[in-house]
Amino acid sequence: MIYTCTIAPSVDYTTYLPEFEAGKLNRSQEVYYYPGGKGINVSRVLKRLGADSMALGYAGGFTGDYIAHFLEDEGVLTDFIAVEEPTRINVKIKSDSETELNGPAPKISEDRLEKLMEKVKKMERGDWFVLAGTLPDSIPAAFFEEVGKVCQVNGVRLVLDTSGPALKKLIGLRPFLIKPNEDELGELFGIVISDKSDAYSYAKKLVENGVENVIVSMGGDGALLVTKEMAMSAEAPKQKVVNTVGAGDSLVSGFLASYVKEQDPLKAFKYGVASGSATAFRSDLCEKRDVEALLSQVKVNPFHEQDVTK
Repeated sequence: MIYTCTIAPSVDYTTYLPEFEAGKLNRSQEVYYYPGGKGINVSRVLKRLGADSMALGYAGGFTGDYIAHFLEDEGVLTDFIAVEEPTRINVKIKSDSETELNGPAPKISEDRLEKLMEKVKKMERGDWFVLAGTLPDSIPAAFFEEVGKVCQVNGVRLVLDTSGPALKKLIGLRPFLIKPNEDELGELFGIVISDKSDAYSYAKKLVENGVENVIVSMGGDGALLVTKEMAMSAEAPKQKVVNTVGAGDSLVSGFLASYVKEQDPLKAFKYGVASGSATAFRSDLCEKRDVEALLSQVKVNPFHEQDVTK
């Protein structure tokens, strides 16, 4: 089973309008209400790609109920831990530019952290644990490190799509996959990633530290896969970008959905890039037909070490 974990999910209220003016009445033309959070996005896309998962995390109040019912209606299994405060609402304003208003993450008590730990301890060898999204500073990094150690001991493959202090500790636990974007990769090393050559150099350092697969997502510039055996650069299909929210999460979903079936990281990388692109080209997360229509347009080529010096 693939388990995804979103510590601080949200209801994403996304509104589209021709122009947005701060301090004035703005009337929306289109609005959408979606469950938000990187792990939740991964679970939703996995389901659309034919792979089952269970969404874990914390949810509360009427917004938490909305998320659970929404996912259940889509056929996504859930096992959220209840919290007292309502799950946050994030406002996404899509106009000539994008504006976001994100609510605060919930405060998680020690007993509720322990409930999550109990769920992780019940996972079995061969399962997957996808820890995705922001890890609140209110939760000690040591907690996530302990979660990672439990996964390591029990043979649960750890997938990380997050950032912050806890990520540095988790890298040492030899995760199966880590998917930073270029900013997150730079943050890990205290530098600025300016191109794929930089991304390759620092992704290689992560592999040398024990990470099996590193995918660096770079928006319109595509993505980079680095493992012990290879380094591959992918060019993303070119179409009008409608929505960037969830594109990176879809890349993770596509990679996992393919890898679980074929155990081939290169095929999984290509499928992941197609999935991320398919989401970027529509208002909601991708569907399987969108991914497969783009698959032939994803160009993957070896990234040679000498390219770093160019």
